[in-house]
Amino acid sequence: MVVKVYGPFYASPKRVLVCLVEKEIEFETSPIDLFKGEHKDPEFLKLQPFGQVPVIQDGDYTLYESRAIIRYYAEKYKSQGTDLLGKTIEERGLVEQWLEVEASNYHPPLDNLVIQILFAPELGLPLDPKIIQESEEKLAKVLDVYEERLSKSKYLAGDFFSLADLSHLPFTYYLANSMEKEYMIKDRKHVSAWWDDISNRPSWKKVLQQFGAPF
Repeated sequence: MVVKVYGPFYASPKRVLVCLVEKEIEFETSPIDLFKGEHKDPEFLKLQPFGQVPVIQDGDYTLYESRAIIRYYAEKYKSQGTDLLGKTIEERGLVEQWLEVEASNYHPPLDNLVIQILFAPELGLPLDPKIIQESEEKLAKVLDVYEERLSKSKYLAGDFFSLADLSHLPFTYYLANSMEKEYMIKDRKHVSAWWDDISNRPSWKKVLQQFGAPF
């Protein structure tokens, strides 16, 4: 059964797509245009009652929330493709820890920057310099923690690429490419080396080639 992924052109669904490529899982995609309000269509809301992407359908199984989806496939196909969870329970614990750090500490200020710098102008909304400044300051502190961690290990959970690293790809792409804030990465030696490594993985390049940069 081929996995169907809804909303492939946006950032969070790309988290899922990279995982599927790493796990060598066949998939197809179904575009959802958020700007046209297709995520509020009654049929889509049956799949995702909050009207967000991504959603996956795998046979008669439906799942939403990108980090839940990547955990699901990394576990279901643990012995197939790249092992994204670690080989021991201790490694798995660190993968889960850094996934939580990404979701709770890294993503919120970065998401604020993306909304303010990239999407507000597109929607005709005014920029809020205070939110931009505060978010950049918060993100800088998180990246300082990453710099310390990555001075001791090649990847966040250890010396192996995992879901913890993968989960950073779509939104860090904004930071490194679209927002003119790539210095936040490049000014930190170990963070910069880590980003160069994970952003050059064949899986991420394939997703970008097929579906374009995160929108």
